[in-house]
Amino acid sequence: MASLLEPFVSRERGRIESVLRDVLPAARARPVSVHRAMRYAVLSGGKRIRPLMCVMAYRACGGRGGEVYRAAAAIELIHNFTLIHDDLPCMDDDELRRGRPTVHVKFGEAVALLAGDALLSLAFELVATLAVSGGVAPGKVVGVIHEIAGAAGTRGVVGGQVVDIESEGRRVPLSTVTYIHTRKTGVLMACSLRVGGLLAGAGPRNMKALSAYGERLGLAFQIVDDVRDVSATPRELGKKRGRDVERAKATYPLVLGRAESLNRARRLAEEAKLEAVHFGKHGACFCELADYVVRRGTPQEG
Repeated sequence: MASLLEPFVSRERGRIESVLRDVLPAARARPVSVHRAMRYAVLSGGKRIRPLMCVMAYRACGGRGGEVYRAAAAIELIHNFTLIHDDLPCMDDDELRRGRPTVHVKFGEAVALLAGDALLSLAFELVATLAVSGGVAPGKVVGVIHEIAGAAGTRGVVGGQVVDIESEGRRVPLSTVTYIHTRKTGVLMACSLRVGGLLAGAGPRNMKALSAYGERLGLAFQIVDDVRDVSATPRELGKKRGRDVERAKATYPLVLGRAESLNRARRLAEEAKLEAVHFGKHGACFCELADYVVRRGTPQEG
């Protein structure tokens, strides 16, 4: 059967990239250093999974306009803000990201920190333009802001990162690892879907399905990333292999082992796919995305 996901990704990723290039400050605009760092971080590649999920949910829930691309781009800005900060010496201290020097290595720690802050601010400015000039009802925009703010804060990415740091070098139960993963990764993925649903005017049943799909797929995604850290090549990872082991990170492979971790990811992906029935013909894209996430853990996929 022909893939529905591949043409969707090919078409929509280009539109997302176009918005990102347009909304990021020009590299020559003052202050040049931080603007260059912002563009370097965001435009250095990446699969754009989160903004694509936002657009996918929007279309699946009946959305037909173009306002979703600004919301999707805002989510990608939030994601890159978290990556810049995650790589800092005071956090995970990574020197490579996507096969290139991390932002703090390229531009210095102070500029990297401020570039991350600026991306966070720009994301909310971009969402606000939906009401100011995008023709979206202010009530919807407030809902989107509420979703993104919750996912980025202590109930989401920040909270997961704090517990991740506090758990380094300690033997922690699987429940703690799950807490970290659902907040560092799962919450923002579920948020991406919910934002698309909100903009499309999705009803309670579809919003519930989007949340359930995103939470399960997000956890599966992070489990596979943990496995890849100990099994993929540096070229496939775009960074040094085995960093989680070096830093004694709380990961699924550390607690369950590689094989059982992949089994857990597969089960979560199958659970996520059960939610696809709510989206009719669009459900195939949701199922293909879940399968792709799990395939990343196999040697041939990297």
